[in-house]
This record gives sequence, C-alpha cells and structure tokens, in this order.
Amino acid sequence: MTAIQKTCDLIERTLGKSAAFRKVEDRLYVVKQGSAYVMISVIPGKKEADKPLVRVYAQVVSGVRPEASLFKQLLTLNAKMRFGAFAYIPEGMLVMFVHSMLGGDHMDEKELHATVTDIALIADAYDDRIVARYGGQRMQDVVEESAMKHILGVEDDHGNVVFDDGKEGKSS
Repeated sequence: MTAIQKTCDLIERTLGKSAAFRKVEDRLYVVKQGSAYVMISVIPGKKEADKPLVRVYAQVVSGVRPEASLFKQLLTLNAKMRFGAFAYIPEGMLVMFVHSMLGGDHMDEKELHATVTDIALIADAYDDRIVARYGGQRMQDVVEESAMKHILGVEDDHGNVVFDDGKEGKSS
C-alpha cells in the first residue's frame, strides 16, 4: 500500500464515522461543521518515496474587500494561532484558514481529528466578524446561494437569485 493510500485510508477511517464527512473525489474530502466547510486534500510528494502532504483548509469568506487593515488583522491573528494561518487568495477575494501536515505512516488520527475540528472552529468564529467589517460572504452563504440558484434556475443580470412574487400568472 502506498503512502497516499495509507493516508486516504486513515482519513476515511477517522472522519468517515461522521454524518458531516463526504468524499468529494480521490484524495479530496469535506467536513461541514457550523458555518464552515473544511476541505482535506491529499497531495502526492514530488517523488514516489516522499510522504504525501495533507492540506486541511476552510474558506472563511468569499468576495471580501482587500484592505490593508484586513491584511494587518490577519497577520496579527496568524502570530497568535497555535497552528495554521489565515491566507488571502486574490482570485475570488477569499480569506482561507490553512494548515498542512505530513501524511503516510506518521500521520496520527488524533492530530487529524483535532486539526479538522480546530480549523472549523476558527473559520466559524471569524467568518461573521470579517464579513461584518470587510464585506463578502461566509462559505455557508455561498453554498446556500449556489443551491438556490440551482433549484430555482433563475438569476438577474448580476447573478442574484430572483424570487417569483407569486402575482404573475394568477387570476383574482
């Protein structure tokens, strides 16, 4: 069994007991906790013998205004975190919280579980604060809006869901 297979097996065995856990595709998983969606990605090493990297991350806010005060606040928070770090991704104007760990034989179930839980708690704790101060949407809001668009199939020119007011087509 390869180090990638061992890593994926450990992730599925450790987190698969939860109803909030889903396998998205090979080497990619998601866990929903609170308003956060925690993604777990297994990245192969550069060489076959290298240990895979397990990247655990949560999109905290999407569409956030890129302001110097936001970046300063995120860097200050990074200095206080016991692990992981906030990151800003210009494409999509995303604030993420990310932590990486080694996979393979040395990956520990307790560490994996604690990492996923802590990332969800951090994302859930900071998403509302960031949205209130800098705009954007929480990941849960992005997912719910996407689901509504899919269900209703109706958007205005700006990509917003349009609700039928119920008046059109009814006779009085």
